[in-house]
Amino acid sequence: MTWMPTTITITKSRSLMADVAIPTDDAGVVHADDHHEEHHTSLGISNMKLAMWLFLGSEVLLFGALISTYLLSVARFNQERAEGNPLVTGPGTELFDIPFTSASSFILLMSSLTMVLAHQAIHHGDVKNSRIWLGATASLGSLFLAGQVYEFTVFYREGLGFTTNLFGSAFFTLTGFHGVHVTGGILMLVSLLVLSFQGKLNQDRNETVELVGLYWHFVDIVWVLIFTIVYLVV
Repeated sequence: MTWMPTTITITKSRSLMADVAIPTDDAGVVHADDHHEEHHTSLGISNMKLAMWLFLGSEVLLFGALISTYLLSVARFNQERAEGNPLVTGPGTELFDIPFTSASSFILLMSSLTMVLAHQAIHHGDVKNSRIWLGATASLGSLFLAGQVYEFTVFYREGLGFTTNLFGSAFFTLTGFHGVHVTGGILMLVSLLVLSFQGKLNQDRNETVELVGLYWHFVDIVWVLIFTIVYLVV
């Protein structure tokens, strides 16, 4: 009678162990499960995607403040200029080349399309086309930056610098910050290309491309607002 509990315990333990499925190869060698489980928030999205959305939310506040500052600065500049204030010197919005900037803006908007195509390609496991579209997106972004540098150079030659007047300070700050963000996006795209050629960017990591795409689309949307407010409205 005293040995019965021990026998029952051993029997149950062996039964439980028999029900556990242990992964082995053809030679019977046990291997650890290499599957990586993504961590999701209570909102149903991954932690990385949530972090990106929070970051973009902070960027909205930043550009909102920059755009507001630009509007106030230009309003004051135009008012003092109209009143004939001798301290207000240098050119203003009359330097804008709307057709050139419109073409540059169209190039940046087209890069959003190529970014979507890059994500779709990697999502379906088409690594070759994902490289093509990532390269096209980076190239279009670089072309936009080249146009912005050319525009800044023309303005400087015409007498408008960062410290020339209130308008110059506000304009170069707003568009310059956006240019820095575009540069950051290009570096991300180049990093994805490097990972792809190293064989580290495949269908399983398509969310990485999606996160860079979210940032890139945000940069494009911000430029639409800047172009509309700075070049067309004000």
